Amino acid sequence: MENVIHVVVWNEFRHEKTHPAVRKLYPKGMHTVLADYLRSLPGVEAATATLDEPEHGLTEAVLDAADVLIWWGHAAHDEVQDAIVQRVQNRVLEGMGLIVLHSAHFSKIFQALLGTHCSLKWREIAEKERLWNVEPSHPITEGIGEYIELPNAEMYGERFDIPTPDQVIFLSWFEGGEVFRSGCTWQRGHGRIFYFRPGHETYPIFYNEHILKVIGNAARWAAGQRVRIPSACPNVKPLEAISPKEIDFGDIEV
Repeated sequence: MENVIHVVVWNEFRHEKTHPAVRKLYPKGMHTVLADYLRSLPGVEAATATLDEPEHGLTEAVLDAADVLIWWGHAAHDEVQDAIVQRVQNRVLEGMGLIVLHSAHFSKIFQALLGTHCSLKWREIAEKERLWNVEPSHPITEGIGEYIELPNAEMYGERFDIPTPDQVIFLSWFEGGEVFRSGCTWQRGHGRIFYFRPGHETYPIFYNEHILKVIGNAARWAAGQRVRIPSACPNVKPLEAISPKEIDFGDIEV
């Protein structure tokens, strides 16, 4: 199918192996849950990749075929090889979409593309979160109501150290009083980027139908460019004939 969107779901896949509570929620990994959902959507193919695979599962061939990369990381950001970060960054600049989830705000790839620390406030006491849909006409919020309510979530609070987004799609309010820009878009080079805050590993957030719908919508939006334009800085010949000229520098002493 010519219009199929090819998505790769990347997960560091560590908590599911070392934390019983996370393993119980996501026995095959969060990446598998997300990929299974994406495969259920018409016109979407989804593959997975994890930190401990050779080249973190992000080989040149994998990225060449990807229209969108979804990234979840938390405890092992520093283990991601800089060469792979550069490879992913180049692919985004060439036109691949990138969706960054939850604690991947601190990932090397997100920091590299945004150029800031991406720091924030946080607190984990299972408080209620209400994600307000502030751009109801945006493709990412298609089919989403006025807000999404999560009964238990890790709080992320402002100030979120990011460049001013092209658009803020979701704005979160937390039970403890903080607010947070929980859904933000940017364009870098030819690639579209969406940061979406929900997804803490100890809560069943990636089973929530509304959260999954946002991620599916975001995959279609991020793949919307469907271009591959490698970076280049060529010296080119003029399209029209140009007569040789002598430049008169006047009285300037050189």
